Amino acid sequence: MKRREVLKGLAALPASAAAAKVNDHQRNPFQHGVASGDPNDSSVVIWTRITSDGSDQTVDWELSLDTEFSTLVASGQQLATHHRDFTVKVVVPDLAPGTHYYFRFKSRKWASDKGKTMTLPSGSLSKLGIALASCSNFAFGFFNAYEAIAEDDDIDVVLHLGDYIYEYGAAGWGAETALRINRAHRPLDEIISLNDYRERHAQYKSDHGSKLMHASKPLLLVWDDHESANNPWIGGAQNHQSPEEGPWRDRRNNAIQAYYEWMPVRDPQIDMDRKQFWRAYQFGDLATLVTLESRHTGRSQQINYADHIDAIRSVEDARRFEKDILEAPDRTMLSTDMEQFLDEALSKSKESGTAWRLVGNAIPMAKTPTPDISAMGISMPDSENVVPGTSADLVWKGKYNLPLYLDTWDGYPWARQRLYDQCRGLGVQDLIVMTGDSHSFWANTLRDNEKHSMGVEIGTSGITSPGDFIEQGFDADTASRIDQALIDQAPDIVWTSNRYQGYVRLTVSREDLKADYVAVSTVTESTWDVKTVKSKRITRTGNTVAFS
Repeated sequence: MKRREVLKGLAALPASAAAAKVNDHQRNPFQHGVASGDPNDSSVVIWTRITSDGSDQTVDWELSLDTEFSTLVASGQQLATHHRDFTVKVVVPDLAPGTHYYFRFKSRKWASDKGKTMTLPSGSLSKLGIALASCSNFAFGFFNAYEAIAEDDDIDVVLHLGDYIYEYGAAGWGAETALRINRAHRPLDEIISLNDYRERHAQYKSDHGSKLMHASKPLLLVWDDHESANNPWIGGAQNHQSPEEGPWRDRRNNAIQAYYEWMPVRDPQIDMDRKQFWRAYQFGDLATLVTLESRHTGRSQQINYADHIDAIRSVEDARRFEKDILEAPDRTMLSTDMEQFLDEALSKSKESGTAWRLVGNAIPMAKTPTPDISAMGISMPDSENVVPGTSADLVWKGKYNLPLYLDTWDGYPWARQRLYDQCRGLGVQDLIVMTGDSHSFWANTLRDNEKHSMGVEIGTSGITSPGDFIEQGFDADTASRIDQALIDQAPDIVWTSNRYQGYVRLTVSREDLKADYVAVSTVTESTWDVKTVKSKRITRTGNTVAFS
């Protein structure tokens, strides 16, 4: 679809939610639902937002042991102001561990939807259910997978691994689908200002499935790139053009401020940089979960294949590129503060005898070399998304067995080995790494440069974002053939699929872990069904873990 056609279609769409604020304040002001998250064993964050006429609003909140709110545990008031975009966020303290609670908000004559949340358990724990979610692009479809998570009784908490929103304008990625199903991004332009990011968050939380999931499960959160802009690093981003779009620092700060306003997460301590978004969660004696920040505090700039095309003309050139460019020392992913936090969390987990060590990681960690699809008789589709000899060209990368992506840990092999060395020094070679970003399901083995086992990786597909092979124009059968080639040709890939939208249900028990890869039948219609397309078990042998 041509940009002119996209813009013409957009002109016929209804006005944005932000533009309707003045009229909305006469009806129920809780238009964005409720949410909870960032729990520990004695407290949890509860959240909502008031649609206001611009004046400050007093909001009452209640937390109860029952749905009728006859057994109140805590209550209070908070002032919703324009300084925080009329969002309300309360850290409720002094709660019992491992306990379910119900919460709601009130303003004037109105009451919000009821929410359900929980504190983390302490002591002995036999079972835990975690939903892995990632890549929820409003333009590509309805958040049906969120609704499926809400209805999944085996899930206790949701770990969202990033790309919770997307920054593109309405004529950008996903525009054709968005026009067809009336899901165009608001505001229409690429988001840059604080108000832009606020409006985009508001739009995403207007989705029916989103409201259901946020009201039913507490969230643990990792941000990735699209919460700010595509492929950021500490000095900029691929999808940020200065000076036209202003200083990167300003845009990044706008994105982070809106994120803290609109998400059920604890605000940083006074002496902590807001970019230092990492956490450690303790689920009794069963599991420790550490979440990583890999975008804004330590990441070196990404390598771009387009800058090295002329130098890669043979297999020998490709190996030289990997050794001299990709593997160059000091190309970092994590900040030293992040590494120290991880060190402390894993050491404590190991010393306390916790059964499993989980890592929430935005981007794929395993080695994923591109298979040689030309040898299979597969050629690239005639698509405007594919530029010969660049990152999107699977044939070119497969010819030389180059990494599939360079924004992932494959683009930072020195940093990945540094992470593995750090973990091995702690006696930790049983990592359960949970990953988003790639719009694919993954079951991967993690091995260091000496082929020592470091753990396994469980990757989830997009909530709505399509798999790259489909997006590049391959039909479903060919995409499946490419998936199989990855399994056959890449030693560390146990299983993968690029064809589905959905989530992973991870069930943690004392004996093993089970990963159920759950797909929804469609994201472009509001009627859908759900199925498990693959299940994989993870078992322990001594100090190592593996898919069985």
